[in-house]
Amino acid sequence: MLELKHIDFSVKEEGGKRVKILSDISLSFPEKSITVITGQNGSGKSTLIKLITGLEKPTSGQIIYNGQDVTALSVTERAKLGFTTAFQQPVRFKGITVKKLLDIACGKQSNLGQLCEYLSQVGLCARNYIDRELDGSLSGGEAKRIELAMAIAKGGEVFLLDEPEAGIDLWSFSDLTNLFASLRDKTVLIVSHQQKIMEIADNIVLLDKESAPVVGTRDEMLPTLQDRSGVCAARKGV
Repeated sequence: MLELKHIDFSVKEEGGKRVKILSDISLSFPEKSITVITGQNGSGKSTLIKLITGLEKPTSGQIIYNGQDVTALSVTERAKLGFTTAFQQPVRFKGITVKKLLDIACGKQSNLGQLCEYLSQVGLCARNYIDRELDGSLSGGEAKRIELAMAIAKGGEVFLLDEPEAGIDLWSFSDLTNLFASLRDKTVLIVSHQQKIMEIADNIVLLDKESAPVVGTRDEMLPTLQDRSGVCAARKGV
């Protein structure tokens, strides 16, 4: 079980003024379930993922994983506990091939069959990509798919995916959602505005900068989101 207890997060602007991004957030994310986190721009969705991964530290509050307080742990320490992350903007690694990155992710030398397994799940042919560098020569969609393949290769118990559909154009959404659904035996958190991704969720969290999060099952939350004017999650299609 992953839990957030009374999480506050604020940043200091020029002039010393502090701006609060998240205020008194308490949420629980059950094991073996998919939770989609949605909300308007500026509601703190990506910040929440950064706090859970350890890239940012909360101003106050606790992050608890399986009864252990992990609030002060580093990104590396959380990764050792089974936290796996894919960000909205994938990191580029000039000079390092896709094969090397996948080997690092899974912690061993992978053969072509294993590399094919990782990359085929994200709609890529291993033979066309394993010797390429993850640099500016790849499109945003290609880099995003490779980052998802790295997450699959790494494995883990908690998957944190920040707008994983961003930049993916040619790869069908059904393949993307099937990939996420295959992770349902883990604790999966997905930041997304897309209804098709919400439709595979067990639970949905709606963040609002002005009020407490609204949490419910998919069946409870989808009608609520569809009734809210201006909420991107109510959009049909891709």
